[in-house]
Amino acid sequence: MKRLWKLFALGAALSLAIVRPALAQEEIRIGVIYPLTGAAASTGLELKQAIELAADLINNGTRGLNLPLTTTGGLPNLKGAKIKLIFGDHQGNPQTGATEAERLISQEKVVALVCCYFSNVTNTASQVAERNGIPFVNPESSSATLTQRGFKWFFRTTPHDDLFVTNFFEFLKDVEKKKNISVKRIALFNENTLFGTETTKIEERLAGEQKYPIVEKILYPAKSTQLTSEIQRIKAASPDLIMQSSYLGDAILSMKTYKELGVSPDALLANDAGFNDSEFLKTTGKDAEYVLSREVWALDLATRNPLIKQVNDIYFERYKTNFNGNSARTFTGLMTLAEAINRAGSTKPEAIQKALVETDIPGSKLIMPWKGIKFDASGQNTLGNGIIVQVQDGKYVTVWPFDLASKDIIWPMPKWDQRK
Repeated sequence: MKRLWKLFALGAALSLAIVRPALAQEEIRIGVIYPLTGAAASTGLELKQAIELAADLINNGTRGLNLPLTTTGGLPNLKGAKIKLIFGDHQGNPQTGATEAERLISQEKVVALVCCYFSNVTNTASQVAERNGIPFVNPESSSATLTQRGFKWFFRTTPHDDLFVTNFFEFLKDVEKKKNISVKRIALFNENTLFGTETTKIEERLAGEQKYPIVEKILYPAKSTQLTSEIQRIKAASPDLIMQSSYLGDAILSMKTYKELGVSPDALLANDAGFNDSEFLKTTGKDAEYVLSREVWALDLATRNPLIKQVNDIYFERYKTNFNGNSARTFTGLMTLAEAINRAGSTKPEAIQKALVETDIPGSKLIMPWKGIKFDASGQNTLGNGIIVQVQDGKYVTVWPFDLASKDIIWPMPKWDQRK
């Protein structure tokens, strides 16, 4: 009798398996670590909004967008599983970033991490991921050494500062050749964390190789509350061009101090970061006019890629602000990770890592002006590139490469007392 009951139960179970569809995996837990409080909280909020939008477009499906995974709702190779973002707040502190990475991996059981904007925080948090064998996608940090550590679980979608600073000097050569503008005196003004110190080394090397005189070099303390003495040194050096790497608070403070001290070189060429944060223009207003910056994204490039405007319109409708280079890269980072997880058809870290290694997303499926996303052996995307934008009439417009420019460059920028 017992054997008959077992056979009956087995037959019933098989019948149910035949008629009942496979249950969808409920969620894919992805850890996200950004500066949600502290001096860079406004930047962190934009990055959070961007990654939430990417997850929403994937989870709910959005017809008409030529983006990965936005037509079905969920990840089709994982039975429609939805992405669940688990957030951590590193507050701009490298040790806090590492602690948050540990928490998300060990307690929240995330299958991958997206992190961290600040290069020095990315450095520590990615060490935790490497030690635990968890895929780590870095959409924004640009310090070149991050992909020179021999890590196997680290993948960076953005170009790095070696490329960006090379773009600086390519830009200067093009300006000289096509605009008859010659730069003879350069001042370097960079914050002193990993981001700024590495940028300084690259700038010094390339300036030396290409015979551009550096008349002043300053590495100032990050998160400074005053920059008067440093900017007085720059004024005394009388540079034609200032190259500057600063996060948001320092970028705003430096512009205020430049104006107060009457420092007005022919051009200020920023290394993105704080100078391209939406809060920068809101706070500095007309004082930000004519600032040049390297970038990776610009709204005016929508004339060449309609996808840029389509996605930006959704972002603007939801958050009442446009994408910028930071938030657009964050959006792209999650899209890249989700596309890899779907191809893996698994949430096992080893499978996700393998899929990331094999990533090959064409530029036509990105909101970035890149050829695509494809990682080399170091985890660096080899298909990214930079542009130069300038603030004109309160907007960032593309001015270089010249064949992509929507506006002509304004050089020299007017002196403070000559501005309207």
